[in-house]
Amino acid sequence: MDPLGARSQFVEVQTLSTWEWQLDPEGEEKEYNFSQQAFLSPFPYREDINRKIVLYNGNVALLNCTAIVNTSNETLTDKNPISESIHTYAGPELRDEMLKLKGCRTGEAKMTKGFNLAARFIIHTVGPKYKTKYRTAAENSLYNCYRNVMQLAKEQAMASVAVCVVSTTKRGYPLEDATHIALTCVSVWHLISVWLTSFCVSQPTYRKLLPLYYPRSEEEECASLPLIPTDIGNSEGEPVVPERQIRIAENPGCLEVDSEAETLDSDLGQVGTHAFSRMEGDVDKQRKLILQGQLSDATMQKQHQRNYNRWLCRARAEDLSDIAALKALYQTGVDMCGRTVMVLVGRNIPVTLIDMEKALLYFIHVMDHITVKEYVMVYFHTLTGEHNHLDSEFLKKLHEIVDTKFKNNLRAFYFVHPSFRSKVSTWFFTTFSVSGMKQKVHHVETLQQLFTCILPEQIDIPPFVLEYDARVRPYTHHSLSSPGMLFQ
Repeated sequence: MDPLGARSQFVEVQTLSTWEWQLDPEGEEKEYNFSQQAFLSPFPYREDINRKIVLYNGNVALLNCTAIVNTSNETLTDKNPISESIHTYAGPELRDEMLKLKGCRTGEAKMTKGFNLAARFIIHTVGPKYKTKYRTAAENSLYNCYRNVMQLAKEQAMASVAVCVVSTTKRGYPLEDATHIALTCVSVWHLISVWLTSFCVSQPTYRKLLPLYYPRSEEEECASLPLIPTDIGNSEGEPVVPERQIRIAENPGCLEVDSEAETLDSDLGQVGTHAFSRMEGDVDKQRKLILQGQLSDATMQKQHQRNYNRWLCRARAEDLSDIAALKALYQTGVDMCGRTVMVLVGRNIPVTLIDMEKALLYFIHVMDHITVKEYVMVYFHTLTGEHNHLDSEFLKKLHEIVDTKFKNNLRAFYFVHPSFRSKVSTWFFTTFSVSGMKQKVHHVETLQQLFTCILPEQIDIPPFVLEYDARVRPYTHHSLSSPGMLFQ
């Protein structure tokens, strides 16, 4: 026995391999084949962080560490496999101690001694019961479980913590969703604290999702980036619903009076900027005026901005990871004028198989911060089929929804490997459906022609596009007389 009374079946957490050395189940490191890196990852590769993580497939009650986590119910009497195992090894003293706690609310965490366990402490927490109707509440409660566990560990200066799956199967929380919340929350604490965390799980879900939050190499970071959910919460990992955020102005209603001779007009001008303060007219009446073309340009612009902001809020709140996984839209380098290059891969858009409204939301989510300054887009039409073609109604809707900065700051749209049909469709669309786009669209027959505007090292091109260009169009001449013709 060691000083903590650990018996031979207990496992020393320091003897376990940390995440940086744990290979995939096949026992070999993966080879990553990717052609783009969309953005800087919110969870970059950190060797020092990976040394704080252990993925342990075993009984949490057997780990010799500073503290282990027990998942229970509000009365702390839940009979789930994790809790029962902890009680078995800890002995009857633990049950007596838990009676003194007088229960635990959902999302809270309470601590007891480890008694006969190898671990010195046990942190008890209560996960939420999951119902789709109350998904947001469940997400926040589960986040609070992990946050309060890690907060206790920090306050007690614990050297190591073994974390189990908090929300048990009995409580119905989808395992993958719960795993995302657990890893998002815990990863934030690793940036500000130094203890070792062991995830004691038997499900393969953690092994699949850990590389997203704890990449073991820069290659794994890049490959995992498109799979990271869009709603990773705020800077502390807490789930955020933009529509429910409270916005508080400093000293609302208070005026900065430079002199006593303030006019009534200046007072009224400080009342506020929300709709009620402005005493806007009937919304239905305004929409009727829009249809009749009687509203001013400024009023119509405000209406359009409000509509776009609603779409942007939705885009930031929804889970768009399935669209991101298509790798159809990504940021690459810059063109010869120093403008950001965005790439759109037509063959990666299965129009007939995906929710196009989610695709629209993903486009808004990705492009919103790109379009604040000048940018260009490269669309690869290469090897697309009927199931990849976006219809004109969708494109028109997209054009109507997006903010004016999308249109004003777009300097060029390069249409690579166009077909005769696509050229005709593009001409009709830019001539009759949208204004201001026709002069920005350039049909590019070969990659060599594209390279007169964007250097090869500044753009990540899918391998199939390179193969097609080399095979089908090796002798195609440039359709433009000089490289400068492509610049805008």
